[in-house]
Amino acid sequence: MLLCTVLALPVPAGAFELTLATWHAHLSRKGPGLLLRDILEARAPLPAILDQIAEARPDVLLLTDMDFDLGQAALDALGEQLAVRGADYPHRFALRPNSGMESGADLNGDGRLGGPRDAQGYGVFSGQHGMAVLARHPLRLEWDFSALLWRDLPGTRMQPADPAPEVQRLSSTAHWVLRLDAPGLPLQLLCYSATPPVFDGPEDRNGRRNADELALWRHYLDGALGPAPEGAFVLIGNANLDPEGGEGLRGEMRALLDDARLQDPLPQQATAEWDSTGPLRISYVLPSAGLTVGAARVFPAIEGQRHRLVTVTLSTQKDG
Repeated sequence: MLLCTVLALPVPAGAFELTLATWHAHLSRKGPGLLLRDILEARAPLPAILDQIAEARPDVLLLTDMDFDLGQAALDALGEQLAVRGADYPHRFALRPNSGMESGADLNGDGRLGGPRDAQGYGVFSGQHGMAVLARHPLRLEWDFSALLWRDLPGTRMQPADPAPEVQRLSSTAHWVLRLDAPGLPLQLLCYSATPPVFDGPEDRNGRRNADELALWRHYLDGALGPAPEGAFVLIGNANLDPEGGEGLRGEMRALLDDARLQDPLPQQATAEWDSTGPLRISYVLPSAGLTVGAARVFPAIEGQRHRLVTVTLSTQKDG
């Protein structure tokens, strides 16, 4: 797999362009408030992260590993630092994620409650490993599937031996449908960050849960979770699943990439790398069929970051 690629297609004169990006940048810390401290003090590697975002200048950026705080102080501080670099994002969105949210059940079976693996999604405190969206255009929430119980997903892979089916949510972080009111190209953003399909045993609970976090979107597109989307949309986020390599139920990722309702601007392009696995593709920006892709890119890795920034630019002819 290539570690960095650029796809560029000619853009018609007078076209409106919209660039969407996602990055599993390491913006999570070991305790509440520490991310805000690091942003305000410009601790490494934050300056390099901010510089690369400012270089890319996406119109929409989904961050899939960013700590959440109730007042969004860290998100606002991040936005202010980007504005200093010439990348202004007046519209910001985040909700409390499932990661770090106490379930009240012994989900990992160690006989104790309240541990990080007893949370709805792994986290040592509420809000750790959350998601956030920064945008140049207005955002609004249309659907939030984050509270959906795993057992209630159509065709669920949850098994009778899995703990606490009455409380276990499917989303390890969140599943949001946001409306982006871009003047030239309004669309839905289908945002998520799935659990890694590892850190379990032969029961493959995390692998099954990861696959179902992806499957949720196929059910949404089918209209099985409410009205199917109308108009243009983009599926964006961290699937934590490569269609060809690494652990996990890779067929679910292949099914999503092969879905005729989606297009894949960056086939076979790695977005992360570990010593144990080599390069893997786990972050995706997948526009709906019919949208025109003007460019797509996986940015070079920066020091201290295993994951890479992924961007896709859409274009459409302006009215008149």
